[in-house]
Amino acid sequence: MAGLVRMRGRVGRPLLIALTVIVIVGVLGYAYASPYVALERLKRAADSRDVQTVNEYVDYPALRESLKLQVTGLLTRRLDVQHNGNPLAAIGAMIGVALIGPLVDAYATPDGVAALLNGMPPRGEPGERPPAPPAAPADGATAPPPAPGSGSGSGSGAANGQTPPQPPQTTAGYRGVNEFVVSYQHGVGDTRYSAIFRRNGLFMWKLSAVDLNG
Repeated sequence: MAGLVRMRGRVGRPLLIALTVIVIVGVLGYAYASPYVALERLKRAADSRDVQTVNEYVDYPALRESLKLQVTGLLTRRLDVQHNGNPLAAIGAMIGVALIGPLVDAYATPDGVAALLNGMPPRGEPGERPPAPPAAPADGATAPPPAPGSGSGSGSGAANGQTPPQPPQTTAGYRGVNEFVVSYQHGVGDTRYSAIFRRNGLFMWKLSAVDLNG
């Protein structure tokens, strides 16, 4: 009997070690993949305007602060280029500052998150807002095409008889243990920007910032 117990112990110990290794590898693998999972879930929720799920994956206070800083920098650079040496620059700066609050309010929303994750960042234009979600067809009907001259916040080549904007080129990867960056670019030479996710616990990530400089 004692020999049987020892034999079971010798057999059980390698099995326990193997199971432990499998669990550890699985946990580490999921931890590594977790920001990709968060990005996919957030984008799907934002596109469908699932507000509850979007709220789980967005740190709105941090995102608002980042948007404020980034849009301020964007407008400052634009004014420096357009009004260098011009006494009207101060007036332009005041107008630009007045635009920041409404623009941040518009983009720190599920609509704004959807725009950010679909290659449509804020550009600091007067009255700019993220595009509204497409209306769902009633009773399975096909949605009508957009009326001539209509367009979304991303600009519309289709409305002008041109080829509709293509999806942006997207790259994603870690930038440190606790930061994950998704970069967007529509074409070679076009301006890049990034959406930044930060770790919130071991497996949870939240959209917390943007970088309008790429």
